[in-house]
Amino acid sequence: MTVLENVQVASHFGRKNITRTAAARDYAMQVLARVGLDHRADMLAANISLGEQKRLELARALATDPELLLCDEICGGLSPTETRTMLDLLRRIRQQGTTIMYVEHDVKAIMAVCDRLMVLNYGQKLAEGSPHEIQNDPSVIEAYLGKAGSQKKGRSVA
Repeated sequence: MTVLENVQVASHFGRKNITRTAAARDYAMQVLARVGLDHRADMLAANISLGEQKRLELARALATDPELLLCDEICGGLSPTETRTMLDLLRRIRQQGTTIMYVEHDVKAIMAVCDRLMVLNYGQKLAEGSPHEIQNDPSVIEAYLGKAGSQKKGRSVA
């Protein structure tokens, strides 16, 4: 399927309940413009870059007009430039009124885009608060950096 067809299909299943093909196409193009992919509309989705594929995933979700958007490791595998682009996009989506729940292991990405954080340690809540509170929380520092400053596995920050 093309990039446009991917988003067009998603538009049929959202809160807007778009049933007419022309309306779905127009709406899908608006969503693609929102995520910066309108210039790729006629390309096969399989032929776009990983960063663009991640934005296409986001566009499909946005085409459903969600009140809450769950993003799970959306920056995984992206270059630093692609990560910045994605974080800017998430900020704009949030500013436009969509609540975002973002699960991510990239602490820099989380600190750059989240208002509130919850840190999990082996599935248990370790801390909750603003980015400033979390980055200065002694239990978070110890769990993620350890006393010697080495990274530990099995931790999640959300």
